[in-house]
Amino acid sequence: MTQRKFNKLSTAEEVTNGVDLAGKTIVITGVNSGLGQESMRVLALRGAHIIGTARSMKKAAAAAREIDGQVTPLACELSDFSSVKACADAINAMDIPIDVLLTNAGIMALPKLQLGNGFEQQFNTNQLGHFVLIHNLLERIKQAEQGRVVILSSLAHKMAPLGGIDFDNLDGSKSYDPWKFYGQSKLANLLTAVALSKRLAGSSATANSLHPGIIRTNLSRSMDGVRGFLFNNPLTGFLVGKMMGAKNIPQGAATQCYVASAPELSNVSGKYFADSNIERPSRYARDEDLAERLYEFSCDAVKDYI
Repeated sequence: MTQRKFNKLSTAEEVTNGVDLAGKTIVITGVNSGLGQESMRVLALRGAHIIGTARSMKKAAAAAREIDGQVTPLACELSDFSSVKACADAINAMDIPIDVLLTNAGIMALPKLQLGNGFEQQFNTNQLGHFVLIHNLLERIKQAEQGRVVILSSLAHKMAPLGGIDFDNLDGSKSYDPWKFYGQSKLANLLTAVALSKRLAGSSATANSLHPGIIRTNLSRSMDGVRGFLFNNPLTGFLVGKMMGAKNIPQGAATQCYVASAPELSNVSGKYFADSNIERPSRYARDEDLAERLYEFSCDAVKDYI
């Protein structure tokens, strides 16, 4: 199938126009706001059954009530591996194939070092929490006619520390910089898609990652200092966003909805997307040995939950 042409101004509705998702089941994390909420709305609009997760059942259920379509809400606190495992168990108990797992949720640029499960919290939540969910749902994804794992990375993966993943400082005890650690977690997400795509070779399932763009959502709530004030302040945020080339939420959700649903991507795996097109990531993101090392490390770190 010929690849359709989209760009940074394309919206989630535009990139899914004409796509029929009736009979498909799509799991999306972080549906209570921002890109997750818009992705849930649009993919449900195209006929998919959405299993939408948020940090609490209350938030997930509230988000589900806003959607005109079939939505099953579930709690999934990504920083708590027990919560993630319980969410995966509930999904597995439905005994249905999972056509798409869209790992949308995340946290960004925590101003002060926070720990979770012994790891810096951005790595713990963005990487390891989603890693638990992916692994526990992988067999259901492989059962689908053409299952997809769609992992949100970010252009910020290029902000990762020297070496890409600083395995000797994943608890931040030696040093901590909010943006380097955010970049590291996003590089980890990208590398996970690379390693996972190799493990899915020979099956009908795929794994890809993406950069959604710069968008003013709740993800920026932790930003502090002058940058945080300017970006989050209603009076200045719009102008700052314009200068940074920011997208609105319908545009920001486009790439993940495209990678999750485009028929022409059924055989595409291990790639990185931006603006609904394949992009070239950083050199660390193309390091297959680093991807393998991270994958095995992640398996060991969450071994009690997978």
